Amino acid sequence: MLKRKIEQALIQWKETPGHSPLIVKGCRQCGKTFSVREFARTHYQHEVYLNFFRNPDYTSIFSGSLETDHLIMMMSALLGDDAVFEAGKTVIVLDEIQDCPEARTALKFFKEDGRFDVIGTGSLLGVSGYGKEPRSVPVGSETILEMFPLDFEEFLWANGITEEMIGLLRESLTEEKPIPEALHQRLRGLLLQYTVVGGMPEAVKTFLETHQMNRVLSLQRDILRSYEDDMVKYAEDRDKAIIRECFLSIPKQLSRENKKFRYAAVKKGGTASRFQGSLQWIEDAGIVARCYNLDLPELPLDGNAVEDAFKVYMQDTGLFVAMLEDGTQYDILSGNLYGYKGAIFENLIADMFVKMGRKLYYYHKDSGLEVDFVIRYQGGATLVEVKATTGNTKSTKTILAHPEKYRVSGAIKLGDYNIGRAEKILTLPLYMGFLLTEY
Repeated sequence: MLKRKIEQALIQWKETPGHSPLIVKGCRQCGKTFSVREFARTHYQHEVYLNFFRNPDYTSIFSGSLETDHLIMMMSALLGDDAVFEAGKTVIVLDEIQDCPEARTALKFFKEDGRFDVIGTGSLLGVSGYGKEPRSVPVGSETILEMFPLDFEEFLWANGITEEMIGLLRESLTEEKPIPEALHQRLRGLLLQYTVVGGMPEAVKTFLETHQMNRVLSLQRDILRSYEDDMVKYAEDRDKAIIRECFLSIPKQLSRENKKFRYAAVKKGGTASRFQGSLQWIEDAGIVARCYNLDLPELPLDGNAVEDAFKVYMQDTGLFVAMLEDGTQYDILSGNLYGYKGAIFENLIADMFVKMGRKLYYYHKDSGLEVDFVIRYQGGATLVEVKATTGNTKSTKTILAHPEKYRVSGAIKLGDYNIGRAEKILTLPLYMGFLLTEY
């Protein structure tokens, strides 16, 4: 069984006095249902489970009165012995809650009643208003928790890297001392594996059980097709085709030297007025994340972001690689990266940053200055350069050489190296990107 960080978040929610019903939302197939049901099994005596997608008839439970006693009566009548209601010991799991809007409205009444914990799971699109609308959203009567596919640390856990080993990495980062060679080589290999497998739970489990990359790729492409199915399910008819065009343009967008997203690269003559709604739809689905250019690489980053200048990364690196041509997995695992190497490893670091909750920013000027990412780290604006193998950091050095113009505290170069430092530039192995959590 895959260990997930959401387990601790669910425990914290349960232990919070007077907690509201919980909505766990996330992109398709990121593990929401499994994690919630495992939590229900291990932390409650009874689980009452309703899946509105598999059993549309369950929506009838919520078609009349939403008072808790009435809902208990209806669930008991429909589920029989599978529905045991005991105050403080029963959790009600409302899976695919976006397919029963009135169930979400009912959360207000469950909150007021207080006898039973309630957890709903839903797709980002459904919960964010692209699907059926509830009679009223229970503002103040629900807690929302967003879930992602496995991040790199969770992938390390799944591959036998212990908390003690990760503690050693954190200590090495703090003290800026090299990682022991054996561990360094092991993590280099696992990073390449994560790059092609990504964090979708079924892809990770298939990889761990079989190590057959063709099966992993088949699963990933099934997931990508399911995203396209969602475009049909949730999008307006007039938008379906252009959303798909926008989605399929992402590899082409990232393959260019200047990776700024261009609507004209979606389709010849494409404009923001035609495609910006489609891109927003894909972002709201949890498929991509935007990385905004900055007027200046200084705090506050959000205040310096340029709204109409951005790059777009896939939120899961494995799905990005699955969108590329056949043979790319082999090339990455073999270290032969060719023209896509910059895009692949930038997307890898974007994956790490998004899954730790960071917004994405970069810095580009027409003069030629460009830095892959800018983050708030240890209280200051920090430049982050991503190098697939080796490479110079000319733009970073230029910025650091002019403190009178740029309020930057330092820089981090992520690449195929061990830990080192040259003045204001800290060099880290790519696999340590997930440790840059300190704000």
